[in-house]
Amino acid sequence: MGFFEKLSAGLAKTRNAIFGNIGEMENADRIDDEMYEELLEQLVLADTGIDVAEELVDKLKAEVKKNRLKTGAEALEALKGLITEMMTPERPFAPAGKPAVILVIGVNGVGKTTSIAKIANLYKNEGKTVLLAAGDTFRAAAAEQLTIWANRIEVPIVAHSEGSDPASVLFDAVQSASAKGMDLVICDTAGRLHNKKSLMDELSKISRVVKKACGEADVETLLVLDAITGQNAISQAAQFVDAAAATGIVLTKLDGTAKGGSVLSIKQKLGLPVRFIGVGEGVDDLMEFDPKAFTDALFVK
Repeated sequence: MGFFEKLSAGLAKTRNAIFGNIGEMENADRIDDEMYEELLEQLVLADTGIDVAEELVDKLKAEVKKNRLKTGAEALEALKGLITEMMTPERPFAPAGKPAVILVIGVNGVGKTTSIAKIANLYKNEGKTVLLAAGDTFRAAAAEQLTIWANRIEVPIVAHSEGSDPASVLFDAVQSASAKGMDLVICDTAGRLHNKKSLMDELSKISRVVKKACGEADVETLLVLDAITGQNAISQAAQFVDAAAATGIVLTKLDGTAKGGSVLSIKQKLGLPVRFIGVGEGVDDLMEFDPKAFTDALFVK
């Protein structure tokens, strides 16, 4: 399948359960309060959260009034534009530095390890040289699992023994990537939120170590969330965002939920853009987030 077909298939549960109903707006010959009420209800059912749903409906009302829209089809196009605008990042995702460093955080069970492998595979297929760093040294077999993935997608990995200092793993990885002129280091981290201070201290240490290993390296910190847990994931993520200075979101398992509307809440509630989304279990089923393509796939017939 092509990019859009794969995205559309991955969002089928969300579209068929909720957004397909919203798409029926286009059949309305007029715009009235009943249509707005139905839209609000469907958005809440899609797990956008009541505040985001109300914000979208209020913005749509303003668009309808401003542009003198008359039909449901016109209102639907305006709604799609508002969703796209809401989800558009303020800046593109362009990890900087030589090498660039992507630090991946998130609780265990959200698909962190597989997401790292899929991001690595994506960049490898774009022609970039990628090195993995097994920085989750606290979970038994974490390094082993990442090594299996590294071998599968044929990228090198730096790993230390279980219980090692995560910062030392990343230091060695960044130094190695820098010496070899590689483009990107992607680092796994411990999947736990023991307390905010210790997490902040650990991630701050890692950032300092990156600069020490290579002054030209910069760090992007991506937080992995499980789309199936919806609004619960967002409340959990808020703790990580506060503690870890995350710069973006990786949203996994979108293909497994009928409540993909939680995507709309992430940027609004966490102040973070979605950078990658997972729409299947295959190594090629994680893709860079495209707000317009995402919105179109929610409403495609």
